[in-house]
Amino acid sequence: MPLEEFIILVYCWTDENMNKVLGNTKLRSRGFQPELSDVEVITMEIVGEFLSHDTDKAIWTYFKTHWLSLVPKLKSRSSFAKQASSLWHVKQLLQEKLNEESSINAQCLIVDGFPMGTAHFKRANKSNNFKGEAGYGFCASKSETYYGFKGHLLVDAVGNIANFTLTEASGSERKAVWELVRNKKDKFLLGDKGYLSARFKSDLNSEQAIKLETPVRHNMVDHLEQTERNFLNKTRRLVETVIGQLTGRFNMNKVWARKMWTLSGRLSRKILAHGLGMLANTLLKNKPLQLEHVICV
Repeated sequence: MPLEEFIILVYCWTDENMNKVLGNTKLRSRGFQPELSDVEVITMEIVGEFLSHDTDKAIWTYFKTHWLSLVPKLKSRSSFAKQASSLWHVKQLLQEKLNEESSINAQCLIVDGFPMGTAHFKRANKSNNFKGEAGYGFCASKSETYYGFKGHLLVDAVGNIANFTLTEASGSERKAVWELVRNKKDKFLLGDKGYLSARFKSDLNSEQAIKLETPVRHNMVDHLEQTERNFLNKTRRLVETVIGQLTGRFNMNKVWARKMWTLSGRLSRKILAHGLGMLANTLLKNKPLQLEHVICV
């Protein structure tokens, strides 16, 4: 679809669902109303993220240069950035609603984690960002120690993001699963060897009727046939595709924030951009994860 149609789609979805998640709640009880509406600001953020503009400055510059006709009341960059950051909780509510709606009928879910560094390893001990919240962890895929957080992602078998949570870099992957599946029951869950634990598997099954399946180690007996195991491994790798999109197109592994509430808003708008891109592909009858086919030039 043309870019202008995508902007309108994002605006309409945001406008409709902001009323649902907020209800009668007023975001401002006193003072002047901002010239730019909150729906316009969130729309700019989502579209900007979808186009790989992952900083407030880049998003403001892009719309100021190319789409001022759609947002004629767009003023200074600082006022846009302040308004965008103050809407972090609204973006979080919108993200949760989109995640819930897109994966409501999913029976198979896939979980995995990825590193999110907040400072270069050599400068980590001098950094004041997220002190007491971030920590040191080890990234197995890169075989390196890093300082920051670990993102934990839950997707369905199509690639829709069902949930996301954040822990310090050394946080337990198994503990994070409880947060991810908090409101989900009677599901089939796929994970890698990091989630392999007989007790953890039993607890998930008994408490939330979730059946966990992971690859087995070389010294273990596999109870599945080889064809079944190959199919599950292929399905499980879908979460790696989604993580690749989040860290590549949306730069989700780069932390451009200094406070947790600001980071929360930035992560939410990236997940919203990914989810609405998949929604647009569904409307266009494209494969949902082919985000590069959403916008036609």
